[in-house]
Amino acid sequence: MSLPPFDSNELERRILDAVRRGASMEDIAGLRPGRMSTPEDAIQALKDGNARFFSGHATRPEADANQRRALIMGQTPFATVLACSDSRVPVEIVFDQGLGDLFVVRVAGNVVGEGVLGSLEYATEHLNVHLIVVMGHEGCGAVAAALLSPEQLAQEPENLRHLITRIQPCVQSLPPIRDKKARMREAVLNNVRHQVAALREQPVIQAAEASGRIRVIGAFYEIGSGAVDFLTEEEDLRP
Repeated sequence: MSLPPFDSNELERRILDAVRRGASMEDIAGLRPGRMSTPEDAIQALKDGNARFFSGHATRPEADANQRRALIMGQTPFATVLACSDSRVPVEIVFDQGLGDLFVVRVAGNVVGEGVLGSLEYATEHLNVHLIVVMGHEGCGAVAAALLSPEQLAQEPENLRHLITRIQPCVQSLPPIRDKKARMREAVLNNVRHQVAALREQPVIQAAEASGRIRVIGAFYEIGSGAVDFLTEEEDLRP
């Protein structure tokens, strides 16, 4: 069942009243509600937000000065998203979420590395997120680079080559697909599946998922339509 729309006007009124009363920063921060209590709630909130975005009914919940003040004392994101750095993939906009709703980690190819893992562990252990989403996207340049020949790849800068080599194992056993767009989509999806699998092997995240505190899922963002396909079933997530 979909969650009821968040009443940002009501929150603004409550914060403004608190400001006028001379409330402390801690009191104001406490006015911001925590709406998600389970991984399923978090998934549904992202699905609902993306539906608003791609259908042209986004609420664009930017925070005004008083609402920003409510965030000073801390953050309570309900989900973390590991996404690509691609400028065409603005995560909060795609999911129609506001300040403080998502903990976003972005790196080319949405690759799990040491820095990324540390950020995701922080979100899991200290921010109590309910969900980790690894999101690839249509036309990912990093995944396309992983499909290059060794000779072509050798021409890239050293650190970029290191990043690409983390993706290569994900795309080496692709089935023969003649349609280039379909082949690229499958390569991106398989990279998402492999990165999800890598996350699930990490002790902190593995323990949190085993206890039911979080779920780790995948997603694919189609730039042209604005729609996100969610990979939530084990069969869909299997590399």
